[in-house]
Amino acid sequence: MNSSTQDKDDARPMTFIPGIPLWAQILAGLVLGAIAGALLGDNASLLKPLGDIFISAIKMLIVPLVFSTLVVGITGMGDPQKMGRIGLRTIALYLFTTAFAIAIGLLASTIFQPGVGLDLPFESSVEAKEAPSMVEILVGLVPQNPIDALAEGNILQIIVFAIGLAISLTLIGERGAPLTRVFESFAEAMYKLTEIVMAFAPFGVFGLIANVAGQYGLDVLIPLAKVIGVAYLACVVHVLVVYTGLIALLGRLNPIRYFRGSIDALVVAYSSASSSGTLPVSLRCAQDNYGVSRGVAGFVLPVGATINMDGTALYQGVVALFVAQFVGIDLSWADYGMIILTGTLASIGTAGVPGAGLVMLSIVLTQVGLPLEAVGVVAGIDRILDMARTSVNVAGDLMVTILVAKSEGELDEDVYNRRIKR
Repeated sequence: MNSSTQDKDDARPMTFIPGIPLWAQILAGLVLGAIAGALLGDNASLLKPLGDIFISAIKMLIVPLVFSTLVVGITGMGDPQKMGRIGLRTIALYLFTTAFAIAIGLLASTIFQPGVGLDLPFESSVEAKEAPSMVEILVGLVPQNPIDALAEGNILQIIVFAIGLAISLTLIGERGAPLTRVFESFAEAMYKLTEIVMAFAPFGVFGLIANVAGQYGLDVLIPLAKVIGVAYLACVVHVLVVYTGLIALLGRLNPIRYFRGSIDALVVAYSSASSSGTLPVSLRCAQDNYGVSRGVAGFVLPVGATINMDGTALYQGVVALFVAQFVGIDLSWADYGMIILTGTLASIGTAGVPGAGLVMLSIVLTQVGLPLEAVGVVAGIDRILDMARTSVNVAGDLMVTILVAKSEGELDEDVYNRRIKR
């Protein structure tokens, strides 16, 4: 059993209302927020500051938590070769599930035809973007100034710098031990700060959902209810079929425990629509609920929050075919292949922040000759779609973390299978 998890087995996460599980409090905040938003309408925007404060607090954690966790995780492995092996497995699993996700999105739109018979005017201010070349992506990974990368919150560059620093600390042995202990202490402080912030999650979720529910009335939702339904259905199918299938077949683990352990992270992901913003919660779930070692969780989850965008890829598949049906353009098999390829690459380059997927969608539409102006049709409901696809992203991050930890012997199955204490 890994010691970091064992030490926390008997500790209950801090909650605002003692005795009530955190996930139940968050879920109550979500339901009550939806009711309040529906009743208040436009006035629900008065509750938005509650959500904004919570999101700001979560974002405050991201950079120091990712940096310290990565350094501690890699130095804890003590073996650069092991880190390389884990990295390859992580990226391979993320790419594999992303391709599945976009294919499921295309299949769902093919079956249910959400764009057929829809008659809506559309306009868009979104400009076409060109996908960056592989050379540009690789060059952009290395920060010219790591302090700038930290200040700007460039997660990919932060990851690269943290990996380089951690490997260097490992290679210099005892001379790097004092600084390693500093990072370990800093990481512990960040874990505790995360726990404090999460205690107020029910209020933040309440404010976020109330604002969303008040902003989107039936006038916007009814004409596009079908595409929303298809996207949500595809997201559920992807999680239930692909994720639980991999947990059961590759990991030989109980999928029900996987779902139980992810509730906190999924609710925060759904309400915040931010993969990176949910990262602090995902780290806690992976270690406390699943028994994943700190080293694996600290490496796989930050990478996943940056490059694993299964929900975004699935969304692009659903919406691209929806647009084709809406404007009456028949796509060829080559177009389907281009959507899968472009969607997979575009999803990797999508930052884990709200709304970025809408811009990346313009790349996919441009590649297969679909009118970019049609983005305006889904722009109004993008937040609702973003909430679902972010939940899929986070569920995928946790699934891959579990499988990688299991393959490396870094998963405490006693913790994974025990009754979760909240």
